Amino acid sequence: MSQILKHILITGGAGFVGSNLGLLLKRDNPGVRVTALDNLKRRGSELNLPRLRKGGIQFTHGDIRNREDLNTIPAFDLILECSAEPSVLAGYDGLPDYVVNTNLMGTVNCLEAARLHGANMVFLSTSRVYPIETINKLNFEEGETRFELSIEQTVSGIGPRGLDETFPLEGGRSLYGTTKLCSEFLLQEYIAMYGMKGVINRCGVLTGPWQMGKVDQGVVVHWAAQHVFGGELAYIGYGGMGKQVRDVLHVEDLYDLINFQLEQLDKHNGKVYNVGGGREVSLSLLELTRLCQKASGRNLSINSVPETRSGDIPLYISDCTKVELANGWKPRHQPEEIIDEIVQWISDNKNSLRPVLC
Repeated sequence: MSQILKHILITGGAGFVGSNLGLLLKRDNPGVRVTALDNLKRRGSELNLPRLRKGGIQFTHGDIRNREDLNTIPAFDLILECSAEPSVLAGYDGLPDYVVNTNLMGTVNCLEAARLHGANMVFLSTSRVYPIETINKLNFEEGETRFELSIEQTVSGIGPRGLDETFPLEGGRSLYGTTKLCSEFLLQEYIAMYGMKGVINRCGVLTGPWQMGKVDQGVVVHWAAQHVFGGELAYIGYGGMGKQVRDVLHVEDLYDLINFQLEQLDKHNGKVYNVGGGREVSLSLLELTRLCQKASGRNLSINSVPETRSGDIPLYISDCTKVELANGWKPRHQPEEIIDEIVQWISDNKNSLRPVLC
């Protein structure tokens, strides 16, 4: 990276994304101090602590909701903001406190810590900033194994490659999506007002080994784990056929992109990018099932629940044209390779992962 860094702080640093990015950054920059801050709330995150220690990363148990915890961190040059309550269902039970305090007030605390130390920020946002109702009104067609976007659309920001950054933002998007969008705006204000540098990456479905997947977040690993362990799965909503589609991105491909951005942070300062696998690296649940069957050697009977839940969408694919043109980045990992790697990781660590993933 072109910027000479002495200390990188990664919030959510014991989570799936934060731990993997931290270990890769430390591997490629052994002289840089890397600190992982995490509250260890997500079950399974404690399994990453030995990996962080072995990789030379300093772990600090703390919570971004508490500014005092951030104040204990020595001066840093860059904050990689990976912390989040990532469930799109968060708040639907009538209890919004944790998602709002973590994803919004936590961002304020991170921004203030960055301002105090004169640090820059890479902020991991989400494709869920795009409104649910607008996505559900898109024209799509039903294929043999998946839903496909129709050529004719009445909404701007949508094309054959998926949704781009000009897609309309009016409307509800879940508390998760809303808090992340508000955080994007806050970072842009800090850039304009205080002269800090930052870049915003709206990530699609991220996945790879060491993700503690659940049905509402980390669905690729959740699906693979149930095939390995022989659990139960269901196609929920849209007729219960499993044809809803997401693009998928391996965490190492995200790391490649962040490296590009750090090399030319001035060029990317204040920019917002869609970051995902795109049409080429996308899967329906039905297609995911077939890949998991092949990789695990186990065929499960998938339940069917026709009723659609609040917050569900039939199809989301990131149009990553903007970020590809900015630095030539494209994902390297393809769907079958991703699933094979995840299934192998679960199979190699059954004893420790069974209590978390089952």
